[in-house]
Amino acid sequence: MVVRRRKKSRKLRGRTRTMSWGRIGQHRKSGSKGGYGAAGLGKHGWHWTLKYAPTWYGKHGFNPPRIRIGMKLRSINVGELDEIARLLKEKGEARTENGMIVVDLTALGVAKLLGEGKVTQPLKVIVPLASERAVAKIREAGGEVVVLAAKEEAAEAA
Repeated sequence: MVVRRRKKSRKLRGRTRTMSWGRIGQHRKSGSKGGYGAAGLGKHGWHWTLKYAPTWYGKHGFNPPRIRIGMKLRSINVGELDEIARLLKEKGEARTENGMIVVDLTALGVAKLLGEGKVTQPLKVIVPLASERAVAKIREAGGEVVVLAAKEEAAEAA
C-alpha cells in the first residue's frame, strides 16, 4: 500500500466536481470509509485497534461460578404439600411420628415452603426455608415445621 504523505484534505481543494477522484462514484459511498461501526478492526483497522483498543480481542480474566442473585428457589405451597402427604401416606412411603405425617422436602428437592392453600391434616415438615404464613398454617392444623436454615444460623451463633 502506498503511504499517503499529505493529508487527504489537501486533495479536496479547487472545488472541482470530482476533486480528482475520477467520475464514477469513487470516494463517494460507504465503501471508501471501510464500513460502519467496528467493521474491519481485525483487518484494515488493525493499526487503530493496536493503538487505541489493545484489549478489544481475546479473553481477559476469570469469572468464578456463583449463584446469581435473584434466582428463583424451587418452592411448594402448603396446599400442594397437603395433597402430596396424603398420597405418600396412601402408598405407604411416608412415616408417621406422634400422629403427624413426616415430609422431608429436602429429599424431594424443594427449597422453600410457601403459604398458599389449606392444610387439613397434621404434618411435620423438614425444609430449608419457609414463609411465616406457611409455618402458621401448619401449626394451626396441629403440625410442626423444622426449618434447617434457622438451625444452621443457631449453630453458627453458638
